[in-house]
Amino acid sequence: MSLIKFNNFSFRYKGNEEYALNNINLEINENSFILLLGETGSGKTSLIRCLNGLIPQFYAGYYKGSVEIAGKSTITTPISDLSTVVGIVFQNPENQLVAMNVEHEIAFGMENLGISPREIEKRIKEVIKLTEIEHLLERAPFEISGGEKQRVAIASVLVLEPLLLILDEPTANLDPFFAKKIITMLKKIQETKKISVIISEHRMDLLIPLVDDIILMENGKLVGYDDKNVIMNSEIFHKLNINKPKIYTLFKGLEYGSTYFNKLPLSVEDALNFFRQFN
Repeated sequence: MSLIKFNNFSFRYKGNEEYALNNINLEINENSFILLLGETGSGKTSLIRCLNGLIPQFYAGYYKGSVEIAGKSTITTPISDLSTVVGIVFQNPENQLVAMNVEHEIAFGMENLGISPREIEKRIKEVIKLTEIEHLLERAPFEISGGEKQRVAIASVLVLEPLLLILDEPTANLDPFFAKKIITMLKKIQETKKISVIISEHRMDLLIPLVDDIILMENGKLVGYDDKNVIMNSEIFHKLNINKPKIYTLFKGLEYGSTYFNKLPLSVEDALNFFRQFN
């Protein structure tokens, strides 16, 4: 069974004439690390809102078609029930931190679900190790750094044991060091917990070496979903007006200079392997 299934799904916000999402058909299986790409206004955020029922249950508008997460309809299943299947971390983690210290923040969702104190303690120990925030438990969220807040937000969602973790621009407010640390940590979480992770992110240089697949959005339509090598060697990816990885830009320039590549290198390691063949 597919973890995510869009079936001819379209949506337009109340008061808008144009569709934010137009006839989306998409199936995603479990245990994958996926990058969501598209130009500004392409529909990425709207697609994310569909995955936990915010569209159409919270955002008013007109929709047709269906969306299922782990066999549950996001149209008829309450958002509170979907929250145990889908976890979302927003661009600004401060917007979802509500408790007076980090430990209470992580426990908050589980307490509301009536999970036993023993199980809460067990899960907290597991997620603080995965997110490397053991030293922050007694700290107040407003006292810690942006990168630490991001990890606390991830831990507070991960502790509910979702099948799908979604992050919307998780490194937007972070410096390069902490951005790389967050992305590396997310890959470790995905491999350890065997869950699916979808990241909407512009810092492609950090993500391309780690992701399995790429979803491409353009003008509210799904224009590509495949293995990253297939997508990044496609013409539709080349035409999109997004910040492409430096390695991609370099080798695409060489290709236009009549250097032939069967497959463009997508990481520094791939590039080094390419140049070693001329030694």
